[in-house]
Amino acid sequence: MIIQWLGLSCFKIQTKNKNQDITIVTDPFNEKTSGLKMPKTNADIATFSHDHDNHNNLEAIKNNDVFIVNTPGEFETKGVFIYGIPAFHDDKQGKEKGKNNIYKIITEDINLVHLGDLGQPLDDEQLEKVGNVDILFVPVGEVDTLNLDQINGIISQLEPRIIIPMHYKATGQKTELKNLEHFLKNSGMKSETMDKFKISQKELAAQTESKIVILNI
Repeated sequence: MIIQWLGLSCFKIQTKNKNQDITIVTDPFNEKTSGLKMPKTNADIATFSHDHDNHNNLEAIKNNDVFIVNTPGEFETKGVFIYGIPAFHDDKQGKEKGKNNIYKIITEDINLVHLGDLGQPLDDEQLEKVGNVDILFVPVGEVDTLNLDQINGIISQLEPRIIIPMHYKATGQKTELKNLEHFLKNSGMKSETMDKFKISQKELAAQTESKIVILNI
């Protein structure tokens, strides 16, 4: 599996199932409103965590036959299982920012969880649905999403092997978010920076402690 960060909450995940090469894109953003370049890409699967400009840009997907997931529920395509878990964009039951979907994606026997623009601590039902997590994509920009205490609490609850920060301030970005260093200083965990993250289930199983993987755009 190869994971690339394209900016904000958008990742390109290249995986393989049943000898098929599969590309998953999460939360493609709007180039004009974000200030970041959103490369057009072919995708077999696209997930949209919520209906805001910088998380649902279908025009960034080149092909028309992409399998779109933008609601809660259980989905399966090309051997990839996706579970949409309903949540909120704020800690007031969505009254301020609306709804948000957490997506658990299972491929290559790896459990990936994309929190979207989560703005609330996870309740017991959500924790049960999320279950085991190998790779956690977590928003750390703290504007309209989780604060540092909530982020650290969720990481402690889920105990992912890999934490990949997202939705933070990047060079050229118009959206007002806090920068990555603010999160890293408070995490107390080891981190590695790279352009692409390559991982297998065997490598994850051999890992003895959680670590942060920072991806360059």
